[in-house]
Amino acid sequence: MNSTNDVVKTTVMVAVRDGVRLATDIYLPADPGPFPTLLERTPYGRNATARRERTVADPQPPLRGDVAARFARQGYAVVVQDCRGRFDSEGRFTKYLGEANDGADTMAWLLVQPWCNGRVGTYGLSYAAHTQTALASQRPAGLAAMFMECGGFANAFRGGIRHGGAFELKQATWAFKNAQQAGASDQVSDAVRAMAAEDIGSWFKALPWRRGDSPLRAVPEYENYLFEQWERGSFDDYWRQPELYAAGHYEVFDSIPVMLMCGWWDPYAQTTTDNYLGISRSPKGRAQLVLGPWTHGERSVTFAGDVEFGPRALLDGVLADDYLAMRLAWFDRWLKGREATADACVRYFRMGGGSGRRNAEGRLEHGGEWFAARDWPVPGTSLVPWYLHADGSLALQAAPSAASLEYEFDPAHPVPTIGGSVTSGEPLMVAGAYDQRTHAGVFGAAPPYGPLADRADVLVFESPVLQEDVDVTGPVLIKLWISSDAPDTDFTAKLIDVYPPSEDWPQGFAMNITDGILRCRYRRSWEHPEPLAPGEVAEITIEPMPTSNLFRKGHRIRLDISSSNFPRFDVNPNTGAPEGSAGPRRRARNSIHLSPVHRSQLLLPVLPASTPGRPT
Repeated sequence: MNSTNDVVKTTVMVAVRDGVRLATDIYLPADPGPFPTLLERTPYGRNATARRERTVADPQPPLRGDVAARFARQGYAVVVQDCRGRFDSEGRFTKYLGEANDGADTMAWLLVQPWCNGRVGTYGLSYAAHTQTALASQRPAGLAAMFMECGGFANAFRGGIRHGGAFELKQATWAFKNAQQAGASDQVSDAVRAMAAEDIGSWFKALPWRRGDSPLRAVPEYENYLFEQWERGSFDDYWRQPELYAAGHYEVFDSIPVMLMCGWWDPYAQTTTDNYLGISRSPKGRAQLVLGPWTHGERSVTFAGDVEFGPRALLDGVLADDYLAMRLAWFDRWLKGREATADACVRYFRMGGGSGRRNAEGRLEHGGEWFAARDWPVPGTSLVPWYLHADGSLALQAAPSAASLEYEFDPAHPVPTIGGSVTSGEPLMVAGAYDQRTHAGVFGAAPPYGPLADRADVLVFESPVLQEDVDVTGPVLIKLWISSDAPDTDFTAKLIDVYPPSEDWPQGFAMNITDGILRCRYRRSWEHPEPLAPGEVAEITIEPMPTSNLFRKGHRIRLDISSSNFPRFDVNPNTGAPEGSAGPRRRARNSIHLSPVHRSQLLLPVLPASTPGRPT
């Protein structure tokens, strides 16, 4: 037992139903209880540095236990637990799976502790948000409020592990880094030493991998779960497990207040909005939503990548004093019954409207401001189609005659990832907004460097210079009519805000806004993939991450179409081979069809300038 004048810390091993014991730290106020209780379950070390708990006022990241102690000083019992197989907890770690039962068993243990008053709130970011939806799926007694940021799978097949049928390779970089922190046994230490010598970049260039021939071969439990996710290409019962599929049981959230937070540059933006819709549409659902211009959990910085959004982009001092104060207000309201001022159901940051100049740090001043809404998508939104034309234009009128545009997709030379909604991808890929130009620092790029738009395998469609501002806020869709000489291939789409040339940016600045992908074997069904037939012209739908951006007068709206975005997504071999398998690759001749019948189009969620009650 450790104590300060006002907080007492105890470490225990909590046994769950199969006898495995989970390392658990308890932080109690010095006052007599019982107390409302907060629970965080994490794979990152229950008292490790919590980098994303830093604030503007205190940029030094605290320990996770320091955060727990701060909650305890406000009258909460706080429990922080290592997930199964991680750090000091027993058992075997299988990423994401098993968290439903372990979480429910931990909740049952909490309720019989003398210091717990029977009302429990959960909190945490990323994996610690996934553990929350997992335990909620069991509808445990005592669960009274939740605060989830950047996670909590709505449907991991549709976002977080797979997206549009493709596999998100952040899972591989995450496994490589975190397997090196698996534990302290001699066996694991040998594995860590072996992995530390690996060059992950070289391994990515050597894809595809096989079991036993991957950078994770020294830690087979991590290699096995990674390949299991990768090979599960169809939406089957594996993906319907409670840890991966909150959308299958939204009724368990009835009457539980849930705060959902995420950033536009986060791979969990879609799962966050999906969870809001699934929970709030229930008659007893209580959900609130906050969407900022942040990368994964970085709510206390004003930029993402090479783009600056200004001081109002911060959570600290704008939406709340800081992140801890925001969570305390939430839990004080729902666990302690304190009165709270009425707040909007949805608050979101619309990017854009800045000067466009280069700031002292070399970033583009894109700007932005916060808005409030009573729902998501924002009431008053209209889906406006912009049609693709054979001359490379985007227009509000459909193509007047039949045409097609063709390019060759070579999986040996994929289009490199430049920013976007990424996490856990370092050092191979980083999140945020960037000018869409390659350079020596872009993984997979090769000289001569230059705009991605100059590649022969990227089709560019651009609007005329905008004569008025266009407010794009909500879910974006791209509907394409495609064909290929391959039995399976991918199509990618990237929405770009094109700045005109200026003194600071003589060649303009092509700022990525959102992007997505569709693997063609899933064009009709996630459950039942089927190959493309020779000569088939098929309609596909690409669903990028939701976004909010003001395309300013004088800018252009651009849509880039290609067939790869690597290493964000795995590269399709164009052969129809099983997902995650190694084997030969082939080039594909891919086409986009444009005609009055085949209306390939970009559907933008547009808000009129007169939408009432929005600025905050």
